[in-house]
Amino acid sequence: MLKKTITFTDYNDVTRTEDYYFNLDKSELYEMEAESYGGYGQMLQRIIDSPDTKKTMEYLKDLILRAVGEKSPDGINFDKNDEISNRFYHSAAYDNLLCSMVENPDVAAEFAKGIIPKAMLQAVSSASSELPGALGMVK
Repeated sequence: MLKKTITFTDYNDVTRTEDYYFNLDKSELYEMEAESYGGYGQMLQRIIDSPDTKKTMEYLKDLILRAVGEKSPDGINFDKNDEISNRFYHSAAYDNLLCSMVENPDVAAEFAKGIIPKAMLQAVSSASSELPGALGMVK
């Protein structure tokens, strides 16, 4: 899980600093792997290799909106739904986050690593060549 503190100017011209939470669990990563032609990892590589900014922005948007959610106070649940995603998508915080990821690939990479479960990230780091698709690409 990634806790991202984002400073932005809201639509009332007020500067705010808010915490947002992003997470993809193991089953979501496997689902994304199955949805992608040639696997999620190959799709990521095509995006990295492509000069197509539109596709890159679509990928980042999808990744952000799939991962955004609200953590329950007791930490048991991480709620995600269309309302939460839509509310974040229409916020100035989303604009700030997406632009920072487009302008700085290191921010995008940090985000991608931060939303993957720690146990999976450790497994990827120690055995990346043995893991399929996207799981083998994150280092």
